[in-house]
Amino acid sequence: MIARRTWTREWWERYKERYELVTSEAVVAELEEGEYQTQADAVKLVAGLPRLDIPDEIAEIIDTYLINHLMPRERLGDALHLALASYHKCDFLLTWNCSHIANANKFEHIRIINTRLGLFVPALVTPIELCTEDMS
Repeated sequence: MIARRTWTREWWERYKERYELVTSEAVVAELEEGEYQTQADAVKLVAGLPRLDIPDEIAEIIDTYLINHLMPRERLGDALHLALASYHKCDFLLTWNCSHIANANKFEHIRIINTRLGLFVPALVTPIELCTEDMS
């Protein structure tokens, strides 16, 4: 967890200018949930980013993801993040969620469902995958 936090901060400092960053109210809500030591810093990092709107169609996309077992029902945020990135044609969905999102074993299933829905398929990556230099 400490290494991920370090890599994320390093990516943010060295590489964020290479991308047009956006976030959503769902991300902000997750960051504000609970209490943890670096919470204020995490919320501050995304505070100035443009927010993706959440149109009504997102609910239908999420339902399709859940019906097709693409994302777990108990983690609706995961389905929402993927639906927003797909709907808004984001090139990348940057995440450390390697269980449900940035998971090579799930990517083909995600690609198939998004293609059936006529949705863009974003690259599902961790911050370290978007670095051009060694960060290990």
